[in-house]
Amino acid sequence: MKFYKPKFWDKKNLNLISLLLLPLSLIVIIKNNYENSKIKKNYYDLRTICVGNIYIGGTGKTPLVNKLASHFKKKIKTFIIKKNYTSHQDEKKLLESNHKVIFEKTRELSLLKAEQEKAKIVIFDDGLQEKTINYDLKIVCFNSLKLDGNGFVIPAGPLREKLNSIKNYDIALINGNINKESKSFISKIKNINPNIKVFIGKYVPKNYLRLKKKKFIVFSGIGNPHTFTDTLKGMKIKFNGHEVFPDHYNYKESDLQKLKQLAKQKTCELLTTEKDYFRIKKSFRKNINFLKVELSIENEKKFFKYLNEKL
Repeated sequence: MKFYKPKFWDKKNLNLISLLLLPLSLIVIIKNNYENSKIKKNYYDLRTICVGNIYIGGTGKTPLVNKLASHFKKKIKTFIIKKNYTSHQDEKKLLESNHKVIFEKTRELSLLKAEQEKAKIVIFDDGLQEKTINYDLKIVCFNSLKLDGNGFVIPAGPLREKLNSIKNYDIALINGNINKESKSFISKIKNINPNIKVFIGKYVPKNYLRLKKKKFIVFSGIGNPHTFTDTLKGMKIKFNGHEVFPDHYNYKESDLQKLKQLAKQKTCELLTTEKDYFRIKKSFRKNINFLKVELSIENEKKFFKYLNEKL
């Protein structure tokens, strides 16, 4: 089933739809509080880092997980754990192209497997709301364009839990350009958790030189598609249209045929994200370009120094 995030989720001004859905959001909050109060945390003989979000989708978790795994595996045995969601096969394939990934039905099963493999550090791609695991380090990611949306918990807004849950986390990573609104948001979360460390992340394109001389039709099925097009504009890559699909969309042959026909009509080539590219069957990837990006963190030495101290 296709699911597009409702536009009212990101409207800062109170709207009628959110108001009508607030009783359902209250039920979600009560359910979360009840489950959290009953849970006993598990402890394991390895170090655990969880990279997650509060805002649903498009916050830059996976690029950070990739960066952390690349850093730690140089020194010690490192695994990535990702819960087995059928719709997240793209992220699994992307991570598996560079790292050891455990992909079980539950995170607890994955942890047991990591212990059997004698892992020293395990990095979770998502799982902050999994209260059964006592993570050694908890990192929450935000997109600078969306931040906390309208501030409401689902379904009235895009939050998986209330923003004050940030008091339980160690690091907040804000991905994207920082403006007045972003600075105000950083002050807001620091008021909730004075001890939280805030870092700024940016996506650095790695293969843009070979793309700059071409013209594209771009397409994507990611949480925040505007991040992709803003990156292209920043690099002055020419594109004539952006076809948007739902997050984690599994492309059918008919979708790709339509895209290729559109590109042919406009005398363009096709360009997508690396995550989308891995979601396309290998037999259909011919003549499709992808933008490869790498996460860069401001004050990166300070970031990893803090991680080492916590672990």
